[in-house]
Amino acid sequence: MNVIEIINKRHSYRGKYLSKQVPKDDLVKILEAGMAAPSGCNKQTTSFIAVDDSNILKKINEVINPSVCETAPALIVVLTQRINAYRDRCFAVQDYSAAIENMLLTIVALGYQSCWYEGHITDEDRICDKIAAILSVPENYEVVCILPVGEAESEPSIPKKKGFEERAWFNTFKG
Repeated sequence: MNVIEIINKRHSYRGKYLSKQVPKDDLVKILEAGMAAPSGCNKQTTSFIAVDDSNILKKINEVINPSVCETAPALIVVLTQRINAYRDRCFAVQDYSAAIENMLLTIVALGYQSCWYEGHITDEDRICDKIAAILSVPENYEVVCILPVGEAESEPSIPKKKGFEERAWFNTFKG
């Protein structure tokens, strides 16, 4: 697949995963794709923890309520540091968003599926803090997202997208 095909094939997958392990080499490729993302003023505020140990996965899944990735054989935990980059502005959200998208595209390119879970874990119940404790994440890092990784048990459902003319124009806004 070329990059445009991968972009168009990527969809959030919320189904069950096959129990096949994700090879470490593939997890490294996914992490490297995240690390290759641009970051504001090159502050590189985003870091990652790949989890493929079944005991650690079990502990993490026990704190995620409602459970969203209990069958995934691997999980990428996305961390950020809130570091000012330019004129006292922090670009951490942009940094980790670019990294996550790179990883999601790489996940699809490698034949796996995933879903960007951020709000679910950063809500008022602060599941992210429980995950951070399980993984011994230092206080100057924040868990902002989890990406389950694995082979899908079924095809992802494809959401209906608005038409091109409803969201994109040339030379002037035409909405």
